[in-house]
Amino acid sequence: MSAPAPSPLAVVDAEPLPRQEEVLTEAALAFVAELHRRFTPRRDALLARRAERRAEIARTSTLDFLPETAAIRADDSWKVAPAPAALNDRRVEITGPTDRKMTINALNSGAKVWLADFEDASAPTWENVVLGQVNLIDAYTRNIDFTDPKSGKSYALKPADQLATVVMRPRGWHLEERHLTFDGRPVPGALVDFGLYFFHNAQRLIDLGKGPYFYLPKTESHLEARLWNDIFVFAQDYVGIPQGTVRATVLIETITAAYEMEEILYELRDHAAGLNAGRWDYLFSIVKNFRDGGAEFVLPDRNAVTMTAPFMRAYTELLVRTCHKRGAHAIGGMAAFIPSRKDAEVNKVAFEKVKADKDREAGDGFDGSWVAHPDLVPIAMASFDAVLGDRPNQKDRLREDVHVEGPELIDIASLDAHPTYDGLRNAVQVGVRYIEAWLRGLGAVAIFNLMEDAATAEISRSQIWQWINAGVVFENGKTATPELAREVAAEELAAIRAEIGEEAFAAGTWQQAHDLLLHVSLDADYADFLTLPAYEQLVG
Repeated sequence: MSAPAPSPLAVVDAEPLPRQEEVLTEAALAFVAELHRRFTPRRDALLARRAERRAEIARTSTLDFLPETAAIRADDSWKVAPAPAALNDRRVEITGPTDRKMTINALNSGAKVWLADFEDASAPTWENVVLGQVNLIDAYTRNIDFTDPKSGKSYALKPADQLATVVMRPRGWHLEERHLTFDGRPVPGALVDFGLYFFHNAQRLIDLGKGPYFYLPKTESHLEARLWNDIFVFAQDYVGIPQGTVRATVLIETITAAYEMEEILYELRDHAAGLNAGRWDYLFSIVKNFRDGGAEFVLPDRNAVTMTAPFMRAYTELLVRTCHKRGAHAIGGMAAFIPSRKDAEVNKVAFEKVKADKDREAGDGFDGSWVAHPDLVPIAMASFDAVLGDRPNQKDRLREDVHVEGPELIDIASLDAHPTYDGLRNAVQVGVRYIEAWLRGLGAVAIFNLMEDAATAEISRSQIWQWINAGVVFENGKTATPELAREVAAEELAAIRAEIGEEAFAAGTWQQAHDLLLHVSLDADYADFLTLPAYEQLVG
């Protein structure tokens, strides 16, 4: 007698959504279930390994390149697979969530690539998870349009040859999808996002002359990259497309991954498309991993840590050197400015800063970079056009002048900047305002003319935590304490109430956001990710 069929996935505690049956088909859910059966145990083991490594960093207060993988780094013969035509020119990439309006605007933006984000720019409500998939299917079948109910403005796709190539970002390994369970256990959000997207769109994208392309977030080691590679191999066989069709760009946004860039590319070499320098999560990762390392690891205000800081320069130059040595694209960081419709002077100053940042990246050898708003696409494009001309990239620029030693990547003490009281206040402001929007289902939020996402909220709450635990004394003589943080947070809550009025304040989740920020900023037991306790409070 054959073994009984395994239990199918169950959709739990979720209100039915329009058109969800187009995404949650029996065949698609069977694929996700198979991904879960095969790969979740390895994912669990790798999460446990993260905790072990963090404990080792706490014990030693140091990191270095891995001795056990030295042969991979020393072997100059291997390269990643050549880029497919649709991903060969990535000089400007726009990022954003997969709501219907953003889907159309991002594809129409003039950028070469759109990072369609199910991760940091998307609060994982069931509606966002499922309807985001619907919107991408509709975009590929050209069945998408949108009319803004407030303005009446209509949005539709440009001709196919003018649209950005989509690179989809699933959730990180640490997040669960509570609405999809297998034998009563939630399925990892990464497998849900990847599985549904890949199953429905892999062949469709091939038919369009593109392919299933992914950004892999929050990667902490080459073993996590190996897991993704094995998932890609299985998935391609499962749906019957050629091996190597999938392409993945890995965000080097953790300090541990910065020491394993070559190994990460090696593990993914048949599927690798490049590496990306993710600034805010990278700083958050440094604080998280070295939070008990003493004064030498205390970061100043986040906006004082520019990409020209020595340890950030070491990180970005090593990334370019590594990518080009192995034939991969090197993608630069985010220009997060959101143009003001009211203040031309603010825009002028900000556009100059964006241009300088993109000029630097193009000059350093990056093959492309990120922007958060369509108005920034022409600025970034001009910076890369000036360096690239008609060439699709500059992977032939090997940057053999770059030599980075392990200690340079964590040389925080060389920074000539210190935490400030205004920095504390800004961290509280951004934290409260972002978390409030996230709890309402919004993952990408314009705050003080910057596009903030979960990564900026993470660095905000981490800096509050670090400064308090390090006993930082600010320039005004005040010491970072839990009491001071509570005082600043209370003032911010009162300021928001006065700014938006009682009715809007009551309609939001402001007190809840305030309380959650203080919880993750003041709790002695540092939460690995803000989004873990926040997800427990997310409605939908």
